[in-house]
Amino acid sequence: MQAWITNVMEQFGYIGIFLIIALENIFPPIPSEVILPFGGFMTTYTSLTVPGVIAAATAGSVAGALVLYGIGRLLSGDRLERIVDRWGGWLRVKPEDIAKANRTFQRYGVWAVFFGRMVPLVRSLISIPAGMAKMNIGLFVWLSVLGTLIWNTALVSIGAALGQSWGKVSEVIGMYAEVVYIVIAISLAASAVRLWKRRRTS
Repeated sequence: MQAWITNVMEQFGYIGIFLIIALENIFPPIPSEVILPFGGFMTTYTSLTVPGVIAAATAGSVAGALVLYGIGRLLSGDRLERIVDRWGGWLRVKPEDIAKANRTFQRYGVWAVFFGRMVPLVRSLISIPAGMAKMNIGLFVWLSVLGTLIWNTALVSIGAALGQSWGKVSEVIGMYAEVVYIVIAISLAASAVRLWKRRRTS
């Protein structure tokens, strides 16, 4: 997959970056930690610029996010779970991934859209519960742009700085993702315990 991603980006430039990032938001298995650092690296030997790559990636991210937001508005939770049960293996998305994104949104509200853009996998799926909650679309786009811009700027800039060593970013992001998932799991578990204690005493 990595070879296909880099080939598309080299062949189509900004348009390729836009399309790949849009797909990355719709199909989470496409890793942004490969796309963005490589996009930064491309600025060292092509006519592409760091601001241009960031702009194309951010536009692609928001476009993909709007697709999932629209799906969330159209589908109920039960229907979405049935679809993921049937097709999740092909999409490499599990029902618990959707449930995790939904719990994160319920726990943190609209700010989950902003902070979720900086968490691998969650950054894509968080759009679905936002749509299901019928979050104001203007606010959704605004928070998505801000969160995505931070994530994209960091990874593209690091890729440009590392040059041919851009691939090392994926290893660091992988460790970062594991830490974030653990923090989210602990936070959700703590919230569940507090809710259980509150109901028990009431």
